Amino acid sequence: MTEQTHAVWNVRFLNQIMDSMAEGVFTLDVQGRITSWNRSMEDITGYSASEALGRSCRFLGFSHCLGTLCPADIHQCGILRHEQPEAKECVLRHREGRDVPVIKQARVVKDDNGELIGIVETVTDMTELQKARHKAEEATRLLGQHYSLGNIMGKSEVMQEVFSRVRAAAASRSTVLIQGESGTGKELIARAIHYNSDQADQPFVTVNCSALTETLLESELFGHVKGAFTGAVRDRAGRFEEAHRGSIFLDEIGELSQTIQVKLLRVLQEREVERVGDSQTRTIDIRVIVATHRDLNELLAQGVFRQDLYYRLKVFPITLPPLRQRREDLPLLVNHFIAKQNEATGKRVTGLAPEAMRLVFEYHWPGNVRELENAIEHAFVLTSGEQIQVNDLPAEIITPRPSPERAREAGVPRTAGSRQHHEQPDREQLLALLEANQWNKAAVARQLGVSRTAVWKYMKKWGIPLQPEPD
Repeated sequence: MTEQTHAVWNVRFLNQIMDSMAEGVFTLDVQGRITSWNRSMEDITGYSASEALGRSCRFLGFSHCLGTLCPADIHQCGILRHEQPEAKECVLRHREGRDVPVIKQARVVKDDNGELIGIVETVTDMTELQKARHKAEEATRLLGQHYSLGNIMGKSEVMQEVFSRVRAAAASRSTVLIQGESGTGKELIARAIHYNSDQADQPFVTVNCSALTETLLESELFGHVKGAFTGAVRDRAGRFEEAHRGSIFLDEIGELSQTIQVKLLRVLQEREVERVGDSQTRTIDIRVIVATHRDLNELLAQGVFRQDLYYRLKVFPITLPPLRQRREDLPLLVNHFIAKQNEATGKRVTGLAPEAMRLVFEYHWPGNVRELENAIEHAFVLTSGEQIQVNDLPAEIITPRPSPERAREAGVPRTAGSRQHHEQPDREQLLALLEANQWNKAAVARQLGVSRTAVWKYMKKWGIPLQPEPD
């Protein structure tokens, strides 16, 4: 075989290799003219080799290159500046005028002396993958719509019952009592009731009853007149008045003092409020929605919650199940939070690896749906692949402690954070709990199993200030 024949055979062999490739491949010479064009490029672009050879790749209208717009001069092409191959997801313009989603990668080719010979570009058609991606996203969206109410998701029987009760509550103006553990979504339920009602365009006002002292909470709820107390420099409407014709949501209702309970009872009975320091009553038209993570029956037995108020509040009760009692909703919730984080971070996580999902199912989720959302956000910080792996999950899920129920069965003693109700702490214990909870009295109360008012009384008894003294 002569050298010339050998060269011809090599070219033919190379062309056969290129034509057998599923990816589109074309080459450019040093002037930026197309010198080869395989069959996959014909299929992807609609242009035959005879139409493409000798032309600049500008006619393909790539939406993204290494640089700005594709230059007329090959020597201004971004690939010559970067030299390193870099895959870019973009679109090209098909011969028929439609856009084709592709992944494009270019590589500089040089001879032994470092002189430019040309450029090789590969193009991968992403049409079918993009269709599959859109189909999966649409399926997830439709699944979420079918098994959701507003921002609340669940396909379990217990959650479908909750959705039914939310719709019934939204159709009336009755007082609603929402009960459930922390993190189950009580405020989301309250919002769903309001925004699915005829008053959706009216105010929705929220108040956390555990976040304020009794005096501040009274002023916040009922308002005050100028001079009612030190610092009251002008008249101020309370949150009940702000919610007129709409809904007010009172969270952590179990933390109310006896004084506020009496005033709230009057609001429920008379639909009237009286500002602090004022004798004038104001009529209000509101829907009252309250929530608590505490057992109100137990508070009744302890004498810290009024029975007449309790019966006024529980006109229409809704109980939210903890996440551990609706585990069949876990995949739906996980997918929802992954989609939310994908949108927020720009990542493309498709789901959890099987072992990671197994740990999610086995974990007892004391923080419920809120803890699950935080766990997925935590995993997004660490993950770098398409699936969340075991090591991306929070440590407490990877090596969980026994759940409270299993701990009791095993005879594990209670910790300080799960004390028996009414176990009075000494001064040192109370200070330690306050410091551990950044002086959040409501959090300390939950750990002690008492009311927030009881924590204040303990602090007063031991001479502990309401806020930590500055260093």
